[in-house]
Amino acid sequence: MNRGLRIVALAAVAATALALTACGTTDVGATGDDTPSASASESCAADTTTTSSGPVSLTDSLGRTVELDKPAERVVVLEWQQTEDLLSLCVTPVGAASIDGYATYVSAETLPAGVVNVGERGEPDLDAVYGADPDLIIIEAYSTDDELLQKLEAQDVPVLATIGADGKGQIANMKKVFGMIGEATGRTERADRVLADFDEHLADAKAQVRDADLENTDFVFFDGWIESGNVVIRPYGEGALFTELGEELGLNGAWTDEINDSYGSGGVDPAYGLAQTDIEGLVAVGEANLVYANDGTADSYVTELEKNSIWTSLPAVQDGRAFEFPPGVWGAGGPRSGEQAIDAFVHVITGK
Repeated sequence: MNRGLRIVALAAVAATALALTACGTTDVGATGDDTPSASASESCAADTTTTSSGPVSLTDSLGRTVELDKPAERVVVLEWQQTEDLLSLCVTPVGAASIDGYATYVSAETLPAGVVNVGERGEPDLDAVYGADPDLIIIEAYSTDDELLQKLEAQDVPVLATIGADGKGQIANMKKVFGMIGEATGRTERADRVLADFDEHLADAKAQVRDADLENTDFVFFDGWIESGNVVIRPYGEGALFTELGEELGLNGAWTDEINDSYGSGGVDPAYGLAQTDIEGLVAVGEANLVYANDGTADSYVTELEKNSIWTSLPAVQDGRAFEFPPGVWGAGGPRSGEQAIDAFVHVITGK
């Protein structure tokens, strides 16, 4: 994960879904002539969950009522978490935003070829959005005053607004959004199964960490980037998804900045739980284990980080307790990205 994760989530439009068999087993290979092929997810190839066919009435993350005559079959999506969610539900969008970025930063679910690129996250090409002929648009928005949401509401296509991050409970919000998208697409049975898999995955991993009997369970996860030739470090503090996942595993988040709405000027932002500092700022975490993201690109901040004398003098680095996450584990994703993060934590912390 890298700076592609925006602190203030911009509106996003959900992509058109794979046509699903009404009231029967999903046929992941049966699509219309102009609908992309099914998700490449291996679990979808063997999926036997059913798809509902009746009218849908649900309340979205902003308290808006969304009414559909039937579950959405053609969905356009403008944010990566919700794109991943659709694919985990065995629903392929007909249109999605920032497709190239998704392929770089999100590896939990592969977006099939043929999905229409409808512009960038937060700045969609509305002609492309409506040109995909959606019956539902899924957007990430944090207020009914969101400018993009208001533009979309002025049209005839239903809009599902989702909140992608909630520092008061990231895992709970992730599950809520996933279930909501499952309901909108008639894929509630599939959603329940995926979420049950996530819970089981987390429980098994927690047992592995407990059995490892770690001497030091303090940790700080961070990512970063290069800005004006300097390394910027973004620690994940209280309320961040990766911090919450680590703590669920039995670890102890050690970044202690308090929540502050003025992200970047000190403190942790209330939505994503992210802070900002420089390399020297990591001295404050003392003996804590360091876990960091590397997107694997040629200009990754990690190259400069590893040259820095402050970094090499940190206790965790000197003791071999600075661990690199694999690339492509998205820090603001759905259940499948969450499972990837859980596996990565167990591997780097326990060595298993």
